[in-house]
Amino acid sequence: MKAFDIESWERKEQFYFFKTYEDPFFNITSHIEISNLKKYCKQHSLSFSLACLYIALKSANEILEFKLRFKNENVYLYESLDIGSTILNEQNTFMFCYFTNQDSIFSFDKKGKETIQECKNNGGFTPKESMLNLIHCSIVPWISFSSFKHARKGDEYTKGIPKIVFGKVFEDQQLEKIPLSVEVHHAFMDGYHVSLFFNKIQQFIDAL
Repeated sequence: MKAFDIESWERKEQFYFFKTYEDPFFNITSHIEISNLKKYCKQHSLSFSLACLYIALKSANEILEFKLRFKNENVYLYESLDIGSTILNEQNTFMFCYFTNQDSIFSFDKKGKETIQECKNNGGFTPKESMLNLIHCSIVPWISFSSFKHARKGDEYTKGIPKIVFGKVFEDQQLEKIPLSVEVHHAFMDGYHVSLFFNKIQQFIDAL
């Protein structure tokens, strides 16, 4: 990571405006068309859920605003992000697994499956709350939601970590879609940057 120069940033005024908000996060939920992704995963024996994590992480890493974080009241830009996700266990509750950024969907799938198995073998509930170079992700495959509200505690508002949630796949006019919720810190980005994130995900899927 490196210190980020707020004073020369084109969003300086917006940053200072939203920085001190009591609740500085905003959420946008929309749908991603994933027919091509599901087909690609089936052809190559890839995990669909890990593929969703990969494309989200790949897209976030291509947008500067998604890589900004607060630390000790200063702003830092991370060179590369990883992603942490909830994983269902046998008791129908969840654990956290952390997946490192990889060069390809195939290496991410291979390493991701190993990571999930390690998490299940070790068990327990071990959130890595000090890690800032993350996207926080949840997967809720039982519900095709149209909005989402996250639980947050006080110190999370000082970090600015984006949270995303994938929902249940559904069919719409013979196309398969998935709801995706994106919640981000308004000091770091606006609706335009979230729309870039959605567009990059869709473009990546369509190009498979």
